[in-house]
Amino acid sequence: MESTADVQVKGIFECKLCRLTAPYSYYGQKPPNTHSIFLLEECYVMKDPFTPNKDKFLILGSQCSLCKTLVCVGPDCSLFYSKRFCLPCVNKNIQEFPQEIRQDLDKRKAQTKSQHCKGTDSKT
Repeated sequence: MESTADVQVKGIFECKLCRLTAPYSYYGQKPPNTHSIFLLEECYVMKDPFTPNKDKFLILGSQCSLCKTLVCVGPDCSLFYSKRFCLPCVNKNIQEFPQEIRQDLDKRKAQTKSQHCKGTDSKT
């Protein structure tokens, strides 16, 4: 089993939208110890801390292809549609995306609103 000390940390990834921070061990499209995996974008990657298998990794995030902001892969911060886009850029350019993407974003917004309403109601 590989210890966490064996994984060389290259830096700290920080999402500029949600402020998620995590140490990353690789940046690029071909994570180490992977045989046939080639990522579709340059990503910040860390070894999966939940498994001793050195081939397993987590993608933390990437740069928005429009504004170059560093964003995580979380659904509240970015989406991948042939390239990574931060949600502020998606919202500014929403008409440039296919109808399916717009519908998916509408569903996300509705879910977020209902979660916030439930959270507010439970406090009173």
